[in-house]
Amino acid sequence: MTTTRKTVLQELARRILATGASGPLRVAIDGRTASGKTTFADTLAETIAALGRPVIRTSIDGFHRPRAERYARGRMSAEGYYYDARDLGAIKALLLDPLGPGGDRRYRTASFDLERDQPIDQPPSLAPEEAVLIVDGTFLMRPELAGVWDVTVFLRTTEAEAERRGLGRDADRLGGTAAARRLYAERYRPAFALYDRLCGPCARADIVVDNTDLARPVLSG
Repeated sequence: MTTTRKTVLQELARRILATGASGPLRVAIDGRTASGKTTFADTLAETIAALGRPVIRTSIDGFHRPRAERYARGRMSAEGYYYDARDLGAIKALLLDPLGPGGDRRYRTASFDLERDQPIDQPPSLAPEEAVLIVDGTFLMRPELAGVWDVTVFLRTTEAEAERRGLGRDADRLGGTAAARRLYAERYRPAFALYDRLCGPCARADIVVDNTDLARPVLSG
């Protein structure tokens, strides 16, 4: 890790822990597809854990909806990706609400097996009272999730750079470079544009990090 990246992550960890919320802290790492959310959240989790706080690290990918619902508007539908991909009710009921004020701290990190396309009944885990939950994913500041985060972090990345990363990462999984490029053009990119227009996540976030240069992220308010 470069000194610049390490310094930014340490400062971000300090800001998160300084919020002073009682009980577990629920932190969202939001951003467009392939903005670097997973790697950034992983390293942030390590940074916070090194400061002595217990960390729960997960993503919203364990809360997909069934394939028939996800693709009801078509495999390439941007509206389908935004509105139908994930079970927001399950995310709240199983993960975020139990770790919030008045919750019993018995949380689950998944409700659906994406590969098998079927629900799962994951046994709950008990979160330590001072746990920090770090969740990465797209569209985390939608109105349906309002009030369930203690800190929201938005990773800002240029469209071109995010797509370059995404094509390199996803081409094999999505059926080749041409298929991946089409998905980004028709589904992922316009879905983020829809989210940006409806929710303004960059303006709404508590903290914004420009993650266009992975080695030199820039932290702002």
